[in-house]
Amino acid sequence: MAAMNKRIPQDSERISIETAGALAAIGSRIRDLRGQKALTLQAMSGLTGLSPSMLSLVERGQTSPSIGTLVVISSALGVHMSDLLAIEDRTAHELVSRASRQPIYEAARGVLRRILREDRVRGVEVAINEYAPDTGSADQPMHHAGYEYGVVLEGELTVEVEGVEYVLRSGDLISYDSARAHRIWNHGTLRARALWVNLERS
Repeated sequence: MAAMNKRIPQDSERISIETAGALAAIGSRIRDLRGQKALTLQAMSGLTGLSPSMLSLVERGQTSPSIGTLVVISSALGVHMSDLLAIEDRTAHELVSRASRQPIYEAARGVLRRILREDRVRGVEVAINEYAPDTGSADQPMHHAGYEYGVVLEGELTVEVEGVEYVLRSGDLISYDSARAHRIWNHGTLRARALWVNLERS
């Protein structure tokens, strides 16, 4: 347990989406992109599965969206999640992605996502996700464009895909079309870590 805790970044190392300024910037970016595509809140709701009222709260910076929420919103808008967060793609042309330069997002309820590499040309994102006990990707199953592979590195995760739960332990891999409703949850008492690869296309 102590060894796992050492890998959790300190507050100064995290790119947090919890501050009011950051939330407002994310919301403004989403609203601008939605306007460019001439999408109403109702149309966005149909594309994301999120309610118009939730989308409105996100756009006004009045709620902290989870990573899962940002993924489905960015997918509906045809952009990468990092575009919403205005993260500079600093490592796109580097052979080595140094741990000290990998952005870390703090999602709601103790889920940390470290982006090892985001290759927009090839449409692939490689990340390490860490889940504190009794936390997960979203309160409800979500879906978005693409395909994903997940490998549990430590601990135990339950991955729900279209209502069927799969319990994964260290070394287990799961893969599925991201358009299928899915959710990842740590029901255990220890922190869980997983390597996740998201492909832009199915």
